[in-house]
Amino acid sequence: MVIYTVTAYTGNRLMAGTNNFIYIKLRGTEDESEEQNLYCFQGFWPGSEQEFKIDCKASLGELITVKLYSKPFMGLCDQWFCDKIKVNTPEGHEILFPCYCWLDWNEKLYLRPAKASLVFLDENIIAQRQRMRQLEEQQKLFRWRVYAEGTPQVIDCDTPLTLPPEVQFSYAKENEFYYTAGTQLVALKLTRYADCRNSWESINKLDICGNGSKTTEYCRENWDKDEFFGYQFLNGLNPMMIQRCSTLPENFPVTDDMVKDSLRGSSLEQEMEKGNIFLSDYKMLDGLVGNVVNDKQQYLTAPLVLLYCNPHGMMLPIAIQLMQKPSKDNPIFLPTDSKADWILAKIFVRNAEFAVHEVDFHLLRTHLLAEVFTVATLRNLPSPHPLYKLLFPHIRYTLQINIMARSQLISKDGFFTTHAGVGGESLEKLLKRATASLTYSALCLPDNISERGLETVPCYYYRDDGMRLWDIINKFVAGHLSHYYQEDEHVQKDTELQHWISEIFTNGFLRSDASGIPSSFQTLKELIKFVTMVIFTASAQHAAVNSGQYDFGGWMPNYPTALRKPPPKEKGQTTENTILETLPDVGTTVNGMAVLKLLSNDSADQYPLGNFPENLHDEKVPCKLIEDFQKDLRELSDFIEKRNKKLELPYTYMNPKNVDNSVAI
Repeated sequence: MVIYTVTAYTGNRLMAGTNNFIYIKLRGTEDESEEQNLYCFQGFWPGSEQEFKIDCKASLGELITVKLYSKPFMGLCDQWFCDKIKVNTPEGHEILFPCYCWLDWNEKLYLRPAKASLVFLDENIIAQRQRMRQLEEQQKLFRWRVYAEGTPQVIDCDTPLTLPPEVQFSYAKENEFYYTAGTQLVALKLTRYADCRNSWESINKLDICGNGSKTTEYCRENWDKDEFFGYQFLNGLNPMMIQRCSTLPENFPVTDDMVKDSLRGSSLEQEMEKGNIFLSDYKMLDGLVGNVVNDKQQYLTAPLVLLYCNPHGMMLPIAIQLMQKPSKDNPIFLPTDSKADWILAKIFVRNAEFAVHEVDFHLLRTHLLAEVFTVATLRNLPSPHPLYKLLFPHIRYTLQINIMARSQLISKDGFFTTHAGVGGESLEKLLKRATASLTYSALCLPDNISERGLETVPCYYYRDDGMRLWDIINKFVAGHLSHYYQEDEHVQKDTELQHWISEIFTNGFLRSDASGIPSSFQTLKELIKFVTMVIFTASAQHAAVNSGQYDFGGWMPNYPTALRKPPPKEKGQTTENTILETLPDVGTTVNGMAVLKLLSNDSADQYPLGNFPENLHDEKVPCKLIEDFQKDLRELSDFIEKRNKKLELPYTYMNPKNVDNSVAI
């Protein structure tokens, strides 16, 4: 007779415990145990660790699976959230079986050891069948659906309640999210502004909207200054548009005479040769018609912005054209124009920034792509797969937050339809255009920075912090994957991995060869780069484009969600009253601020990058890699905080302490 000691860990979350009868069965390479009831007089309560003895006639050999089964207690049916099962064998080995999911009554779970394995190296036939069985079940639970033709496919679920419980919000996060949304909107309703369709009486009246962060206060004081306008192209909500300009676009006929004051007597050609001229082109918005908000037509523009990096390292706007086609009715605005003309031109750019940032760089390039990576992972990688273990922390809550975004933000009665100039049909058209133009290199930060010619631009903190984060993630990913894939042939033989990337290419990037996204992996180097991009996108990139939404948008003139008048056709006609009539009305303003505030809030149930609550590994190499990863992140965080003390406006969004593991808000 031999004894196996089993420790059952119940999750420390609301309703995780159970009074059901929990049965266990151990299966090894030599034999299997009898099914045994893990009898516990007090039941399994949240956060508990309970030990049991399993008697067997002889050693079971190498343990392959743990089977868990739940039966109702006295007709009372509930669920049990099991974190993990730990088994101490008669031979003195301690084996971890991660679970981290719900076990419903009359349901069975088959757990595999924490040691990762690749399917073609797993010689045990029983284990291979269990992998196949798990994937068959996962593919029934997680199905693809077309959201809109020409855009990435999404999870086939209409409400979060139809998701499997283990990928839903925790109880705490769900209640906090709805409570926060409710209190934001209710508070604004009580101020009697949320339904007001009047224009603001003056810019100063916006002060009634309350105080914000240090950045919001800085916006309030500097929103109309050229220095801050230019700064945001590098370190604002969307640091992804600006690029070095070596030749002016034919449709942007800026002359030396126009910008001679801005260039202090130099010429455009001379400054282009020095690498000091930059361009931000919003051509993706060309031809889109603005939404109707509060029964009033809104207006979209497709600006071109020319910028100059002066000898002091400041990025300054020197010319703005609000529509793509040059004409008499489409003047080029300059800093030497009247103050009102120049401010209004910059406001139209900031509104274009809202549209492109929220739809392309935020919705598409982080939320929808993270959903593609999540669904492909859950459908194609079984829990023992090393890539599943690596990606699991980076897919937390992504499906639920995206389902909620589709129902509350971009639906027919969502925020963008009711309060944004880019809502309605224009949003879908813009999303399709953005998808069609999306490239692999644009998602890989080192390639993207190089393509845009921004390697040496001063004071580009998004680039500086992002590149360090990319390298840290890449080092972690390379160490993890090279431990399991010893050679390129292993990558090629891994059918589960190849199915994973094939679904991403097909369902996410719509089989677009022009995107540069691989449809298969041939080398370990290719795999490491792609997985680095996946983790960077879901964590660091999302933090960069999401966390500052209220910081930069809490002062509405800096980030207007809609504009009520068309762009001016001539100079010299704009007044302060024109600006107020163009900006969003009072109700649109406060509703926009409420949404931006909600989306920028930190969650109590938040896991910063490198914090892994699930214990999915028990091998020395991956555990050591995690320790090194966390150490590297701490050192980067310390570096950023030390630098930020010297900055008038600190850049905090890529500090690992402020970066969530996943797209969860």
